[in-house]
Amino acid sequence: MTNIRSATMTLAALALTACATSHVMIGQARPPISPEDVQVYTRPPTVPYDEIAKLQTSSGGSFSFTAQSKTDAVIKRLKTEAAKLGANGVLLEGMGDRPSGSIGTGGGTESYSGRSAVGGGVGINLGMSQKVGGGVAIYVEHR
Repeated sequence: MTNIRSATMTLAALALTACATSHVMIGQARPPISPEDVQVYTRPPTVPYDEIAKLQTSSGGSFSFTAQSKTDAVIKRLKTEAAKLGANGVLLEGMGDRPSGSIGTGGGTESYSGRSAVGGGVGINLGMSQKVGGGVAIYVEHR
């Protein structure tokens, strides 16, 4: 029972680290805001803004299967991390794919009859990937 509990705790820890978002401070944090108030920019805003932190995250652990849902998970995590730092914007710097493992299954059968044997098998392997993304948490001056 102890081995099962230990294995369960290890898997839970791995799942939590698989979806970790990191930041490196490059400016001054502000009081936290709601992630819904964070705007995503694909190019720098035309109004003055302050850079707060570099952000990195992935879609790992999000149970997303399509490219769009993985991208949505990355954007949501970037906005959440930016909001914790008081940033009201995220300036996207890049989005890409990272291999994250595979799922495989196989099966086979055989038949014996007198002096002969017949066998066959089928295998399926499904490659998996995560979306990874980064950006800069920014505070945009609204006039």
